[in-house]
Amino acid sequence: MEFSNKLMELRKEKGWSQEELGNKIDVSRQTVSKWELGQTTPEMNKLIEISRLFQITVDELICANSNYDGKQEPQTRLQDGEQKAGSGKFHYEYISEKKIKGIPLVHVNVGVGKCKAKGIIAIGNAATGIIAIGFAATGIVSIALASVGLFAFGWLSVGLAAFGTVAAGALAFGAVAVGVVTFGGISVGVYSIGGMAVASRIAAGGSANAPIAIGDTAQGAITFLRSEAFTKEEVRAAILNRYPGTWDIIIRLILLAAF
Repeated sequence: MEFSNKLMELRKEKGWSQEELGNKIDVSRQTVSKWELGQTTPEMNKLIEISRLFQITVDELICANSNYDGKQEPQTRLQDGEQKAGSGKFHYEYISEKKIKGIPLVHVNVGVGKCKAKGIIAIGNAATGIIAIGFAATGIVSIALASVGLFAFGWLSVGLAAFGTVAAGALAFGAVAVGVVTFGGISVGVYSIGGMAVASRIAAGGSANAPIAIGDTAQGAITFLRSEAFTKEEVRAAILNRYPGTWDIIIRLILLAAF
C-alpha cells in the first residue's frame, strides 16, 4: 500500500477529517489532501510526527512508497512504558492506551527540546492536563517552574490557589504574592499578610498599609501598632464595624498574624 493510501486509511480509522489531522501535526488541510492524493510527500520531521501520532513505525507508514530509500531514523511503536531514543539526545515518551474522550489518561513526554504532553495526567517539558507537571504547566492541579491552574505550584504561579516565589491568585502564597487573600514577603491584596503588606481592606505584617492596618508600622484609617496594647476583640470589632460580613476564617487569619 502506498503512503497516500496508508495515510488516508489511518486517518479514517480514527474518524478524523483532513483538517483535524492537519491541526494535530500543524499543517493545513490542503497539505493533507495533497499527501493523500499522492501529489506531494511529507518531509522527514512530519513523517516522524505522523508515525508517533498513529503509533506505528516510519517503515510501516511509508511501506512501498518509492520516494524514500528506507534509511529513515527507526521509530518504534509506542507501548505502555516504552522509551524512544534518537539522535543521541534523551527523549522519553509514554502514552497510555486508555483514553477519555480521545485524550490519553497519562501522557509523559520529556527530553531535550520541545516535548509537549497533553493528557488527563500530563508530564512534559510543556504539560497540559487535569494534573500537569513540567517546566511550564497548565491544569487544574499544576506543578511547574511556570504554572497556571486552579491549584498552581511553581516559581511563577497563577491560579485560584497559587503557591510560588511569585504567586498570583484568589489565595496566593509567595515571596511576592498578589491576589484576594495573600501571604508573602511582599503581599498585595484585598486581605494581606506579610513582611510588607498592602491591602484594599485589611493588612497585617511587619509594615502594613490598608484601611485597617496591623503591624510594627501601620498606615491607614484604623491602625493597631504592635508596640501598643490592643486585644483580639478590639481588632475583630473594628473589622466587623468597617466591613460587616467579613468571613470568620479571614478574621482568624488576620488575628493569627497580628498576635
